Amino acid sequence: MASMPDRAQHRVVPQPALPAADVVAAPALDRLLLTGAAGGLGRELRPRLRRLARLLRLSDVAEMAPAEAGEEVMTAALQDAAAVDRIVAGSEAIVHLGGISTEGPFAPILEANIVGVWHLYEAARRHKVKRVVFASSNHVTGFYRQDEVISASAPVRPDGHYGLSKAFGENVARFYFDRYGIESVCLRIGSSFPEPKDRRMLATWLSYDDLERLVVASLTTPVVGCTVVYGVSDNTTSWWDNTSASHLGFRPQDSSERFRAAAEARQPALDRADPATRFQGGAFVKQGPFER
Repeated sequence: MASMPDRAQHRVVPQPALPAADVVAAPALDRLLLTGAAGGLGRELRPRLRRLARLLRLSDVAEMAPAEAGEEVMTAALQDAAAVDRIVAGSEAIVHLGGISTEGPFAPILEANIVGVWHLYEAARRHKVKRVVFASSNHVTGFYRQDEVISASAPVRPDGHYGLSKAFGENVARFYFDRYGIESVCLRIGSSFPEPKDRRMLATWLSYDDLERLVVASLTTPVVGCTVVYGVSDNTTSWWDNTSASHLGFRPQDSSERFRAAAEARQPALDRADPATRFQGGAFVKQGPFER
């Protein structure tokens, strides 16, 4: 991880005035906060979310590209409650991608993903944020078998420290909705890459365009309450039923099927006795223990 600053730092580039002759739809939000903006999905969503807000505030602990028109760049560690409070202040909604996104030792995940999400929701409460789109993970239910189809209402079965942290985040989202009325959409993201890397991803793949559709739907649907939805494209092989989140109006338009031949060529044979092949969490179910 990059070194963690003691406080939030920011630089603003105001949105230039549009010529009077230009006719554009009004942004849905005044200020939208995107955490984890330096990560893979953050960099992909950054230009796609600008149209939704008058000002897109970008935050991460790592270095980010300089602010462009209509953007604001702030550096903050999620472990730092005061810094998180500063990045949340003035935000109308939050897309929370920040934190550690891989399996590993518990202590760093505790700080970034568990303490960090608590700081985020506490700041959202103080600053009266209306909605949070929380990047959860399919690893919340990674110990279901690959021959099962489950819905978001199935009991959680985390496959590691990372999955545990995301299950905690989903419970924080539920608590802050029930207690304080902050709406949340928890996105159990599958595998969002330009294309599936292996056979498992033929079931879990989420295209970047479908990711954008899902995040936009999560931000703009009038009423979401506290919704959990799997982030997955319209793949032929499917492990997850999103019927309970149909009110979001998310309609994935891409499919992993066109990549099947290439993925199967990369993995010509699978060991059915391998836990990574039997369980939905794939290789995550075998990682660790990390603490000795």
